[in-house]
Amino acid sequence: MGESEVSFDIDGLLNAARAQTGKDDFGDDGFREGLRVFCEMLEGEARLTEKGRKSNYGRLVRLLSTRLNVEAAFELHSEIRDRKIDRPLFLTGLPRTGTSATFNLLGMDPAARPLLLWEGTFPDPLEGLPADAEDPRHLAMRDHFAQVRAKNPDFTKIHYADADTPEECVIPMALTFENVHNGIEVLIEPYASWFRAIDKKPQYAYYRELLKMLDWQRPGDRWLLKSPAHLWALDAIVDVFPDCGVILTHRDPIEAIASYCSMMETLLVSQGFSVQPDLGATVLDFCATSLERGYAVRDAGDPKRFIDLRFADFVEDSMAAIRLIYQHFELDLSDEAQELMQGYLRDNPRGKHGTHEYDLDRYGLTANHVRERLGWYIDRFELGA
Repeated sequence: MGESEVSFDIDGLLNAARAQTGKDDFGDDGFREGLRVFCEMLEGEARLTEKGRKSNYGRLVRLLSTRLNVEAAFELHSEIRDRKIDRPLFLTGLPRTGTSATFNLLGMDPAARPLLLWEGTFPDPLEGLPADAEDPRHLAMRDHFAQVRAKNPDFTKIHYADADTPEECVIPMALTFENVHNGIEVLIEPYASWFRAIDKKPQYAYYRELLKMLDWQRPGDRWLLKSPAHLWALDAIVDVFPDCGVILTHRDPIEAIASYCSMMETLLVSQGFSVQPDLGATVLDFCATSLERGYAVRDAGDPKRFIDLRFADFVEDSMAAIRLIYQHFELDLSDEAQELMQGYLRDNPRGKHGTHEYDLDRYGLTANHVRERLGWYIDRFELGA
């Protein structure tokens, strides 16, 4: 293989973003260490294809450019910093445990303010855009995801995405260069170990400011936020959002781990990464450690802040599960919200976008491997078959 045209040189990336935006202020320098480790991973263990190198280079320049635009917006609109993010609801749990299904249904409540994919990607306001005009970045993302779904229908079966779908907090948090990004990066060294070791509070403090920026542009009553990665940082979330509530979803981890391995393999290939050796063992350890860390915080905290939701119970009676959530957090579930949720359930039956097939054996795992590591979790929530 010849020498690549693409370099992950830090100064080169920063200069490319400066040239693209005409701006120079990236804000707090804390992001640079994460960027350095991330680029070391891309140059090494990721073993990227040339297409993958170009794609990831473009993504990094976009993230850095967006960070520049965000800082410029804060400078121009200082009133953004004064906004409050009150009583947000966070959904988290192992990947593939129903977080998206629950998130989408809760997001039908007009009182909820879910994070949408396109605005998480571009949290900065487009200066000079008329009040009644459509953001061209929004339109471009609609077209992009239509093309992605056409080219990669298998991934659509795993996780349907569109510019206007409620989406994970990791999208805007990628601007910190300290989070899980697409989920594959935290499985690869040295970024994997670095991510586990860092203090998570700074990235959530930055995220709070991004939410203020979005709320300033498109206000909502109550933010609704979701990511399995939040399990790694429940202590940071409680510190940064002291009046938050947390919904934890649960599914038999034998099913969830198999599904997540399949999702990560698909992402690795589509993003130009090499499929990592021992992918199954790495995914199992990552997921199990996130649960262990998350439940250490959950069990030491105020029980009123947390509620547990089993995927099986959600599938059996979704509206009953939603009512329990609203009762627990003393929220008003209006007739309008219930009608919209029931309409969503009718229009979006499980498997609407196809059936995702997966198998633990493909990843060198057995049900016993999962039980050995997560037996405490299976027993606690009665998740076994």
